[in-house]
Amino acid sequence: MDFSDQIKQFSKKVAQLKDKCTNEAVTKLSLINPFLRLLGYDTADPHEVFPEFVADIGDKKGEKVDYAIMNDNDEPIILIEAKCCGEDLTSCNYNQLLRYFHGTSAKFGILTNGIVYKFYTDLDEANKLDKTPFLEFDILDLRDNAIFEIKKFRKDTFDVENVLSTASELKYSKAIKDYFSEQLKHPQEDFIRYVLSNIYSGRAMPSVVEKFTPIIKKSLNDLINELMTDKISAALKSNGEEVAENAPELSVPTEESNQTELTAEELEIFYAIRTLLCRNIPYSDVTYRIKKSCINILHQDNQRKLICRFMVKGLNKRLEILDENKNPIKVELANGLSDLYQYENNLLKVLSRYIS
Repeated sequence: MDFSDQIKQFSKKVAQLKDKCTNEAVTKLSLINPFLRLLGYDTADPHEVFPEFVADIGDKKGEKVDYAIMNDNDEPIILIEAKCCGEDLTSCNYNQLLRYFHGTSAKFGILTNGIVYKFYTDLDEANKLDKTPFLEFDILDLRDNAIFEIKKFRKDTFDVENVLSTASELKYSKAIKDYFSEQLKHPQEDFIRYVLSNIYSGRAMPSVVEKFTPIIKKSLNDLINELMTDKISAALKSNGEEVAENAPELSVPTEESNQTELTAEELEIFYAIRTLLCRNIPYSDVTYRIKKSCINILHQDNQRKLICRFMVKGLNKRLEILDENKNPIKVELANGLSDLYQYENNLLKVLSRYIS
């Protein structure tokens, strides 16, 4: 089993244990120690993982950080400040880690509650912890790019210079994504004015900015939608034989509906959902059934394994995803597929209940 499979399996175990982790001690024992062991560190060997490491700061003596990962010279290289599972990681917690970091020779600091992990270093100013993490992930909601970066901290492959060389790129890449994500939702005036400076020949008066704000917002979301559609179409074409072989029958009538096949728009949504789900399972495992008022997406054509359902009525598109109690979470797909992709992790969580 490779590291990716191991950490995904660990993620499922954390989901089962988190409600029992009601204090910091249990959180360390049940969530954080196993995570460190997953990275290859022996939590029982203080030459590798030193618990309650003393990080004296000036006149303050006896200051202790929860864990210190030690290097071959028996010096701390990574400091870890742990909080109770479910506790928010606040600026106060960050300040604790900041003080410990300044008082040692460590190059990385990790702030965690056993679920969320925030990785820091000193890119902005030497020996002073940056205010923003260069890597942040939720162990219950892992993405492939996060797993790729976590692997760099494994004991057998850990290289300080290699991690530092990518930390800056990761930090600013996250900031760029966050910025554009915010512009897609709530475009700022400066952003609107910048776009207008490239497409509008007149003066960007306040009335002009107000007029173009919804136009630019819609255009950006439409562009994302079109790019995603093109990507899906290209993937389907490149896997044409596999898709054709595993595609469900489109002309089988059902008792619940007189509709015998999906429309082109419904097919597009179905294949988009199938593409999101079929990373680690065969295409044929994700099927659909036409109902009277919706399209049900199933695992292995089993009606007891409903993943989600969607409806297309004119310009209105709705997605319903089942939560842990099998209650539907209703989502309006106002921007088409670009909205659908925001719920990838929700869909994968439902699927995981059927394949675990």
